[in-house]
Amino acid sequence: MAKADSTVATRSSGIREDWLAKTQEEILEPDLAIVDPHHHLWDFPAHRYLLPDLLRDTGGGHKIESTVFIECTACYRAEGPAELSPLGETEFVNGIAAMSASGAYGATRVAAGIVGMVDLTLGARAEAVLRAHMAAAGPRFKGIRHAAGWEDKAPEIHNSHTNPPPHLYRDHPRFREGFAVLGRLGLSFDAWLYHPQIPDLTALARAFPEQPIVLDHVGGPLGLGVYARRDATFADWKRSMLELSGCPNVAVKLGGLGMRINGFRFHHRDRPPTSKELADAWRPFIETCIEAFGPERSMFESNFPVDKISASYAIYWNAFKRLAAGASADSKEKLFRLSAQRFYRL
Repeated sequence: MAKADSTVATRSSGIREDWLAKTQEEILEPDLAIVDPHHHLWDFPAHRYLLPDLLRDTGGGHKIESTVFIECTACYRAEGPAELSPLGETEFVNGIAAMSASGAYGATRVAAGIVGMVDLTLGARAEAVLRAHMAAAGPRFKGIRHAAGWEDKAPEIHNSHTNPPPHLYRDHPRFREGFAVLGRLGLSFDAWLYHPQIPDLTALARAFPEQPIVLDHVGGPLGLGVYARRDATFADWKRSMLELSGCPNVAVKLGGLGMRINGFRFHHRDRPPTSKELADAWRPFIETCIEAFGPERSMFESNFPVDKISASYAIYWNAFKRLAAGASADSKEKLFRLSAQRFYRL
C-alpha cells in the first residue's frame, strides 16, 4: 500500500525559479485552448506546490481552460484504515477544485478532474474504497492511478511510490480483481510504468478491452545507467508502443520527458532549454505516439511540477505547439483539448 511521503516532491526539489527565468519566449498560438490532463498539487516538507503556485505557471500566457489532478501521495489521512488513507488526498484536492470553480481565482478550472489512488491489490474490497472517493469528490472523481514503475538494472532509477512488484499489471491476481471494479463504476485508469514494462500494460489492456486506460508520460522511456544508449532504448520503446497502440481502449499522454529518469539532462545546463530545443529532443517519441495512437487517443500534458526541473510551463507548451505545428486545426484541437476532455469526461 502506498504511504504518504515526500518521495515525488523530493524528485522535484531541484526546481530553480531563478534558473528557469533565464529563458523567456513569446507565447506561440496564445488563443489555442488547452486542457492540461496531468499535474500535481502537494504540501511536503521538501517542496510546496499549491493553487497559487500552479496558477503562476498556468497564467504565463497559454490558454489553459482546465486541468486534471493526478495522485501523488499528498495529504494522506494520518488515522483510520490504511486502505482509506489516500482518501485524504482526494478530499484535499476537491477543496482546491471547489476554490477554483468559484471563479475567484481566474478562468482556469483547476482539478476539474481528479485521479486518485486506490490500492487495487485489495481485490474486490477495492470497490468500497473507490465508492468512498467518488462520494468525497462527486463528479470530479474520474478514476485512479496505481503506479507500477519497477526497475532493478539501474540503481539511479527509483521504483514507484506504490512499492509495486516487478509485474503488477501482468501477474498480480488480486490487482486484476480490483481492476475489474473500475469498469463497473465507470472509472478510468492512469497507467504509469517504465518502458521495459509496456508489454505488461498491453496484456492488461487486452484482458479488459472495454476499460479506458491512459498511459502516462509516453510510456516512461528510461535514459540512465544501462538505458543511456538512446538508440537501443528508443528501438525497444517504439516496438512496445506500436504493439500497445493496437489496443483501442488505450490512450497516451504526450509529455513527462523532462524528468531525470529520461536522461536528457536539461537540468544540468547553465541555461534552460528553448522550446525548439525541447521539441527537437522529444520529436521522435512524440511523433511516434501521435502516428501510432492518432490525435484521438493522444493528449499533451505538463506533468508539473515534476517536469519543472527542466523548463518552465510556458516553454513546455511552446514546445508542444512546435511539435504539433504541422497538424490540422482539427488534430490540434484533439491533441490539446478534446482528447483529454473525452477521456476524463470533463
